[in-house]
Amino acid sequence: NYFQHVPYLEQFNEEKGTHLVVAGKIHYEPFGIYPGTKKDLKDIAKGDKIAVPNDTTNEARALLLLQDNGIIKLKDGAGIKATVNDIEENPNNIEIVELEAAQVPRVVNEVAYVVLNGNYALEANYTVKKDALAYEKSDSEAAKTYVNVIAVKEGNENSEKIKALVDVLKSDSIKKFINEKYDGAVIVYDGE
Repeated sequence: NYFQHVPYLEQFNEEKGTHLVVAGKIHYEPFGIYPGTKKDLKDIAKGDKIAVPNDTTNEARALLLLQDNGIIKLKDGAGIKATVNDIEENPNNIEIVELEAAQVPRVVNEVAYVVLNGNYALEANYTVKKDALAYEKSDSEAAKTYVNVIAVKEGNENSEKIKALVDVLKSDSIKKFINEKYDGAVIVYDGE
């Protein structure tokens, strides 16, 4: 199948007793920092508010993105399980406003910035390329972790048919299609 990232796959295997494995890493849907009342990250000021999703996975990705952009620093090792309690440095005393993910785009007029995952950004009529002030790069910890994969039964990952499918999904024509169709909301994963 082709709808999940590795943490989902691992959880599914654990809960269902299955043995699905990754046959190929194809794309990721980047988180972005989008403007709220401020239109440039250079304008960040002491006490600004930034809205982030409050669920475990999405909050960690949001915090990692804020860290990657020098807004906060997380404790070593916090990684993809980071919470606001893991913020070690916050030089501008930013207030992190934790909201249910669907609510984040609704507060753009109340906070300096919002951090959104791809589907909510699209619903709010944002595009990564045109509107994001910053977004997850393909070499970020989050992109490497949450890349969407081709998952197959263990033992099938090296079958010729699966290899052919992965090759097609990684082909230049599919990369071009993804880039044109999704305009940055879906990004081809170039890592291993």
